[in-house]
Amino acid sequence: MTEQEIENGLIAKLKELKYCYRSDIIDRSLLEKNFREKFEKLNHVKLTDHEFSRLLDEIIAPDVFVAAKTLRSINSFSRDDGTPLNYSLVNLKDWCKNHFEVINQLRINTDNSHHRFDVILLINGVPVVQIELKGLGINPRRAMEQIVEYKSDPGNGYSKTLLCFMQLLDYPARSAQGGLDA
Repeated sequence: MTEQEIENGLIAKLKELKYCYRSDIIDRSLLEKNFREKFEKLNHVKLTDHEFSRLLDEIIAPDVFVAAKTLRSINSFSRDDGTPLNYSLVNLKDWCKNHFEVINQLRINTDNSHHRFDVILLINGVPVVQIELKGLGINPRRAMEQIVEYKSDPGNGYSKTLLCFMQLLDYPARSAQGGLDA
């Protein structure tokens, strides 16, 4: 099996599990646009461009523990007019009301990195899981090594973009043959 065949099989299985496949989200700007749409819908609010930019500045954190806390909490944000906005990134009370998406081949270009991510799972537009795929002839350890290389790059997307919320998962080819456990 080629890496592309594994990727297609994984996406097909995720679609069966009711993930919405978003082939249109291929770069940072489209990822952020999608996140904004989902954020505004979840929180029943319309942000100005300036508010959205400030929101991104506030929620993007290089510290994985800070990002995880933000993801799981009710947070507060000051709107341009000074009014507070209490918001969440995920619906903690009723998980089935969250919007689950899968994207692939996302390119994130930051100061010093130009990485392409195989498959990413989104909840309400927030990237939460990275799945690095490798074909049968490649040791699954190589997937984890590649993720570590990406994270080690100065200026990487993990600490300067919405990717700060991601948890990492290695999906070796042998799993694709047996199917994805639900």
